[in-house]
Amino acid sequence: MNYTFKENTYTIERYPPTQSKSLKAWNAADEHILNFLEETKTSKKNTVIFNDRFGFLSLFTAQYNPLVVLDYKSQEKALILNFKTNNITFDLPTNNSISKSDKLYELALIKIPKSLDLFRLQLSQIHHSLAESGEVVCGFMTKYFSKQYLSIASEFFEECTQSKAWKKSRVLVLKKKKEVKKKTYLNEIFYSKEKTFKQHFGVFSAKNIDYASQFFMENMDVRMDHNKILDLASGNGVIAYAVQKERPNAEIDLLDDSILALESSKMNIEGDNITFHYNDCLDNFEDQTFDLIVSNPPFHFEHETNIEIALELFKEVKRCLKKGGSFQMVTSNHLNSKTHLYKLFHKVDIVREDLKFVVYNCHS
Repeated sequence: MNYTFKENTYTIERYPPTQSKSLKAWNAADEHILNFLEETKTSKKNTVIFNDRFGFLSLFTAQYNPLVVLDYKSQEKALILNFKTNNITFDLPTNNSISKSDKLYELALIKIPKSLDLFRLQLSQIHHSLAESGEVVCGFMTKYFSKQYLSIASEFFEECTQSKAWKKSRVLVLKKKKEVKKKTYLNEIFYSKEKTFKQHFGVFSAKNIDYASQFFMENMDVRMDHNKILDLASGNGVIAYAVQKERPNAEIDLLDDSILALESSKMNIEGDNITFHYNDCLDNFEDQTFDLIVSNPPFHFEHETNIEIALELFKEVKRCLKKGGSFQMVTSNHLNSKTHLYKLFHKVDIVREDLKFVVYNCHS
């Protein structure tokens, strides 16, 4: 889709692509941020950008060489794709939300994420890297507004000004940094008397092991001949850890699109037979690599529900399973995943289900 701003027109598409006409590569909150910068004549030089999922803000400010914070491999691929589509080389400096920058910035642009923990983590990083005279422009859709936006912002900044609504979006402008004590932004989750899981703010299920993963781990079938195993969309590593307890000598790979999730899993599972992969797909694995693939696959992306990404992963799973291999997964009952799985695998068993979740075992 094309978008024109101040005589600059760019073609901006979603990656991964979608068949849904209702899902765009930007929303009014992105536009509101750009409009605000122009109306207030805010300089775009020396800028850092957070949560620019498909590159909308980065494209329109690329001439100022902003630092772009990338927390997902799919986000990185989306920016590279959209810059290439517009005949621009993506050579902007990049970082992620758990790596501090030594450079000071005058302006931070942030699409407020669904996770309030992640918002707090990102504001802590902005606070660290923002010049004393700098400001933060936060965009959000009004239907997602939470009073905690203001509460979290006030932890780091003296001034928090909210704009009027425009196309059902608003911006918050934060100024005057407060004195803030150094803090480690990690959540700890009880697993057992012997094990506590740690994870960075913003990683899925911050207070406890989510019910779907618990339900899945109670119903996994990890066998002695499962010697090469993949945890797909591995999150904080809890499923891989359960697999390792069953098969301590097996080679176990963990793959996740989120750098925060993957770095969290490195704190929770270790061993010479453990390998971590930062990717949104399985293209770095050869055909028929794994005896077993386990997954609690994603279908929530910020405020969207989208099963298309999981369906593409299932196709890759089929390619990467050895003959006679097993793909075991948990998902929400209402998604009717069995219909899609039947098209790929010659046998699909329902291992267990309740009112919310179902565990499948798919055979290659």
